[in-house]
Amino acid sequence: MFSIPRVGKVAGCYVQNGVITRGSRVRFLRDGVVIWNGQITSLKRFKDDAREVQQGFECGIGLSDFQDLKQGDVIETYELREIART
Repeated sequence: MFSIPRVGKVAGCYVQNGVITRGSRVRFLRDGVVIWNGQITSLKRFKDDAREVQQGFECGIGLSDFQDLKQGDVIETYELREIART
């Protein structure tokens, strides 16, 4: 967890599975309970902005309207898709 002036708190993360993309929807879990749903506002790899971060890499994630970050929290990303009826 990092505090950055004018931005707020940023979560230092390690991608365990899949890919994290900027702008994707997230579920924020603490002790297995969803405590917040929202969106990723910033995604950084080292000091550079990143569009996506692959499995096995570290990144910094800024969340919209959520600053209550603690060590051990889990961030799950997901994608909403609208599928036409057949």
